[in-house]
Amino acid sequence: MSLETTARSLTIWFWIALVASLLAWTTAGYPWAICTLAALPLLAPLSGLLRGRRHTYAWATLFAIPYLAFAVTELLANPAARWVAAMSLMLVFGWFCTMILFLRASRARRE
Repeated sequence: MSLETTARSLTIWFWIALVASLLAWTTAGYPWAICTLAALPLLAPLSGLLRGRRHTYAWATLFAIPYLAFAVTELLANPAARWVAAMSLMLVFGWFCTMILFLRASRARRE
């Protein structure tokens, strides 16, 4: 299995886990509707991620920043949600890193 394929698979796995972690915010006291609304924008890059489109991977890295900022803010400011925030932070950071890894691996193949 090539590095590109591995990075792509890990990106999809992290995407799924991130969506699940956003839905898990209900255990920290957030309403179900808010958690669902927070997860819905993650559907935007899904098609391109599944197809391995470099352009989608490039803009989805920027798309991860608001989720990263939210997780860091909640980790620092909300003691009741620290465990969920830590989990979300690790997952969004993993998602970001695997997208960068895919972009680097697929660039090497194209040159």
